[in-house]
Amino acid sequence: MSTAAPAKIDIEAAPPLPRPSDPKLRHMADAIRALAMDAVEKANAGHPGMPMGMADVATVLWGKFLKFDPTDPAWADRDRFVLSAGHGSMLLYALLHLTGYAAMTIDELKRFRQVGSATPGHPERRLEHGIETTTGPLSQGFGNAVGMAIAERILAARFGPDLVDHHTYVIVSDGDLMEGHSHESMGLAGHLRLGKLIALWDNNGVSIDGPTRLATSENQLERFAAAGWDVAAVDGHDAIAIEAAIVRAKETPLPSLIACRTVIAFGAPTKAGTAAAHGAPLGATEIAGTRQRLGWDYPPFVIPDDVAAWWRDVGKRGAAPHRAWRERLARKPAAEQTVFQHRTTGVLKTGWKEALDRVKATLVANKPKLATRQASGEALNALVPAIPTLVGGSADLTPSNNTLAKGQKVITGADFAGQYLHYGIREHGMASTMNGLAVHGGIVPYGGTFLIFSDYARAAIRLAALMKQRVIYVLTHDSIGLGEDGPTHQPVEHLAALRAIPNVHVYRPADAIETAECWELALMRRDGPSVLALSRQSLPTLRDSAETNLSALGAYVLAEAEGRRQVTLLATGSEVSVAIEARRLLAGKGILAAVVTMPCWQLFELQDHAYRDRVLGTTPRVAVEAAVRFGWDRYLGSEGAFIGMKSFGESGPGAELFKHFGITAETVAAAAMAQLGEKN
Repeated sequence: MSTAAPAKIDIEAAPPLPRPSDPKLRHMADAIRALAMDAVEKANAGHPGMPMGMADVATVLWGKFLKFDPTDPAWADRDRFVLSAGHGSMLLYALLHLTGYAAMTIDELKRFRQVGSATPGHPERRLEHGIETTTGPLSQGFGNAVGMAIAERILAARFGPDLVDHHTYVIVSDGDLMEGHSHESMGLAGHLRLGKLIALWDNNGVSIDGPTRLATSENQLERFAAAGWDVAAVDGHDAIAIEAAIVRAKETPLPSLIACRTVIAFGAPTKAGTAAAHGAPLGATEIAGTRQRLGWDYPPFVIPDDVAAWWRDVGKRGAAPHRAWRERLARKPAAEQTVFQHRTTGVLKTGWKEALDRVKATLVANKPKLATRQASGEALNALVPAIPTLVGGSADLTPSNNTLAKGQKVITGADFAGQYLHYGIREHGMASTMNGLAVHGGIVPYGGTFLIFSDYARAAIRLAALMKQRVIYVLTHDSIGLGEDGPTHQPVEHLAALRAIPNVHVYRPADAIETAECWELALMRRDGPSVLALSRQSLPTLRDSAETNLSALGAYVLAEAEGRRQVTLLATGSEVSVAIEARRLLAGKGILAAVVTMPCWQLFELQDHAYRDRVLGTTPRVAVEAAVRFGWDRYLGSEGAFIGMKSFGESGPGAELFKHFGITAETVAAAAMAQLGEKN
């Protein structure tokens, strides 16, 4: 921040600010405005306009309604607050600092947008700091809020309102509502009648390009009303009107949208109401003028004692309801207390592994020929009754994804005492909702669609990885093996794309036993999401034993060479069976091959070098996967052979397509022989 005296602005030329309906609340809101413009100016980057415009709304919400306790940010029955308009992150950071969150110090606000600070450019989930979820990609936070509101209803149905009774509030921007994803989330929330979800729309009419009328003329209130929401419009700078709207929203049985008409960068003498205040510092001159107009006669980052005390009182308000809640919890039977604490902290009910072990034992005994999507369904038949925390769903592909377990109760707007959601054809909305279910706590979500449609969900999958959330994606129809639906539905690049996302474990099991093992690993993982890529077509059971979870190694030798290994065949999923047959063909020609199944590359990379070298061997290698080569060269090197897809697929029976594209045992065997310099 420059130390030179700023030039003066004639603030008399600016229109007068409206008289506040509650001067105390306006002065509290001005503290947010000052911190936002000071932090952005010091960082020389950021979005000051939104925090300044929504400061009055946020002050009323936090000052009069939000149930929270800064001394225990993880209190299970706190209200959830989501800033979907994550570019206005200084609004949240200022609120957390002012209300007394210990980690959000004034020094952290001064380090806004700096490496290693608690105040990154967009909010990143750190519950100990009071940040519920990671936002920034517009509309994602809105979807998360829908998931949080669903989680509250599910847990209230199980534990009752004396332990679970809270609201979810989300601030959305014009941009949030322009994103198509918002339509999916809005529709699901309205359908489920999520009465404890309240969205506060920063209706400032400004985006980066300029006035929003350049790009949109939608009537958002009519749009939300048509989706089953209660809607209202208020002056976003009138504290009394804002309070009345929130009171009304809390009384309706429907989710609520409150359109708060605001002025972006409220108080700024020349940039208020303009795109110039959206994504850049105001500048020293404009800040000086803003201070003068607001009557904020304090240096940067200084909050006067009276305002600081008012805000600290807001932070202390939650102590009494928090204490009363703990007393109610303490009066519950000890067993119920344990169940509640385990559930809200992510501890799975004991006995689920034994239930899954019984499934694996049956598979070993019967050696069925099953599509891995069907094997996943068999695993869920055992897991869902054993783990009440599991909440599944599908984007209108339930019979194809095999995601609905036997006897699994469906959640409806009238009854949340279930474990399954029909998301409708809303892949993106489903994925962001699952993130909200996960970050709320008390739920382990899984959801299904076709692997090809992971494109629709990719933004939310990436955020689950960034937030290190246990979210499980059941992605079926994983290759050209799905057949006649053709190249529009046949994924070829999707495995590579998902493997490229840091912290996502991509599992592609080879048979029913590996599928059960991969489910076990996904459930045990608490620091990131998992993808189960599953086949449409039936596959033989390849393993004779399931006593040890070999998939936990990421890759292992499924069939060693019967003698000194000459070539190594690497494969995943349905192509492991192809590699096993190629091994047999090679043996007939006197060539000794080992088959390595690689259900999860990410786990394989975590093993020590000695193990990886032992599995991969030092012999020539051939990989086979019904997908593009991208990524395989780390295991093949420049000289290794790859049998897979070099183009999009085609429409036709799956078995014929494997022959058409040369993904056959014969092709793999020929490639192995070529690697060895042998003639066919």
